[in-house]
Amino acid sequence: MAQVLEFKLPDLGEGLTEAEIVRWLVEVGDVVAIDQPVVEVETAKAMVEVPCPYGGVVTARFGEEGTELPVGAPLLTVAVGAAEGSSGSAPSPSPSSASSSLSSSPSPSSGSGTESSGGSGNVLVGYGTGAPAARRRRIRPDRLDRAVAEVLVAEAPVHEGPVPVVSPLVRRLARQHDIDLRRLAGSGPDGLILRADVDRAIRTAEETAAATARVQAPVAAVVAAPNGVAAASDAERIPLRGVRGAVADKLSRSRTEIPDATCWVDADATELMAVRAAMNAATGPSAGPKVSVLALLARICTAALARFPELNATVDTAAREIVRLPGVHLGFAAQTERGLVVPVVRDAHTRNAESIGAEIARLTELARTGKLSPAQLTGGTFTLNNYGVFGVDGSTPIINHPEAAMLGVGRIMPKPWVHQGELAVRQVVQLSLTFDHRVCDGGTAGGFLRYVADCVEQPAVLLRTL
Repeated sequence: MAQVLEFKLPDLGEGLTEAEIVRWLVEVGDVVAIDQPVVEVETAKAMVEVPCPYGGVVTARFGEEGTELPVGAPLLTVAVGAAEGSSGSAPSPSPSSASSSLSSSPSPSSGSGTESSGGSGNVLVGYGTGAPAARRRRIRPDRLDRAVAEVLVAEAPVHEGPVPVVSPLVRRLARQHDIDLRRLAGSGPDGLILRADVDRAIRTAEETAAATARVQAPVAAVVAAPNGVAAASDAERIPLRGVRGAVADKLSRSRTEIPDATCWVDADATELMAVRAAMNAATGPSAGPKVSVLALLARICTAALARFPELNATVDTAAREIVRLPGVHLGFAAQTERGLVVPVVRDAHTRNAESIGAEIARLTELARTGKLSPAQLTGGTFTLNNYGVFGVDGSTPIINHPEAAMLGVGRIMPKPWVHQGELAVRQVVQLSLTFDHRVCDGGTAGGFLRYVADCVEQPAVLLRTL
């Protein structure tokens, strides 16, 4: 006899409490293997493929693509077969072998405590387990054995399992009218939800909507926005959620909690650009990969933080203590289709420019493809923001909470400059440092920024620290 098990959105770690369904990887009627990814979700940190710990037939999915679900909410239900003695890969289903298809999902290892349910015990294993994903197969109810066919049509409750609904028509009717079946009390035997219950809920929802419309009818077409500016009633509203919502929360918290100040300086980057060109033109066995300007600036930052450790810190507001951090985990701002993210180069203080550049390139590619894990987006101690790629000269960065400082870099472009007492055209860049005034005063921040500018103007200064 098949058993229906409910798989809920697991705890994704890093303090995340919700996720948005981006793409379903399975459909109702598909056979899934243990630990096969079944849905792709977006958290405030990253895109994640969620594996299901059960092997069997998908009988229901909860939530359409674009729906945001809290941790612990049902994701899908799986009918797990109870046939004995089957293992290995499943054969193609036929009327006589449908039951063995269900029970052929890989068995969990002994001692996992989930043998009876067909689960692996891995609610979430690093956003996917090491087991290879099984090929998706669609099983029609008429080709399953009777027990499984009944499960696909009527999902009887198992403890806190699916809602008691017999008719697929009732489910479809509820979906079409956005009725949450979990909130309905069925009038049928043993609480069974009937079509009459759904019809009643639909009428109630329509009456409520009509009453709301009557109350709001006299309201003018233009309403006052919270900031007092008139906003059209048909204005587009975009939910702040996912990566965009997380960025909004972090920036708001930074502005609220951190008393920041900004200082900036123009620097002649002509020599830095010449050194980079010479490095990348080198040939022979010792010549490594190309080094980017961002990698050189990152290496300059780690050298500056070694001289001014006050800026590689955070503030424990509860304890009223400044916490100076032992290592530099350097974040860098990266713009993606899903918004701004800040990947982190771990232990940047132990790397040279070539190593930092390679790691920046690797993380940037992961960011563009949406494959950064939460661990690769957290734990930074200082952030480098190259907004010059947008064609702007300057900015006042917002500190990446809970860090203490951020260095902003504008575009490098030819400008008139006094060089060795004469007017010349030089490659000039504006550097701006926003810092938490609680961790240091202007003298320390100015010293840090001046050292960075000196290294940009005279790269030989950096050689003393290598």
